Amino acid sequence: MPIYVYQCDTCGLTFERRQRMAEAPLVDCPECDGHVQRVIQPVGIVFKGSGFYVTDNRSHSSTALPGKKDNGVTKESDSSTDSSSSGDDKAKSD
Repeated sequence: MPIYVYQCDTCGLTFERRQRMAEAPLVDCPECDGHVQRVIQPVGIVFKGSGFYVTDNRSHSSTALPGKKDNGVTKESDSSTDSSSSGDDKAKSD
């Protein structure tokens, strides 16, 4: 069960309650019966296992440049051949 943090608008009391996720949030302060609001808390994240570090994702060839494919053709040259072929199609249709 999660622990929720509440803060009273009237007296400023901050308190925690363990509640089920299906339960409705509290609305009354236990001290002064004022209105309370749930306070959003940061969540602690623990990264375990492989794949979370830069060194875990390196390819076997550290000399490969970004944007290069395995056959040595750059992504930019692929797009230029696509645009030239689309220009040929326009010329044929005219």
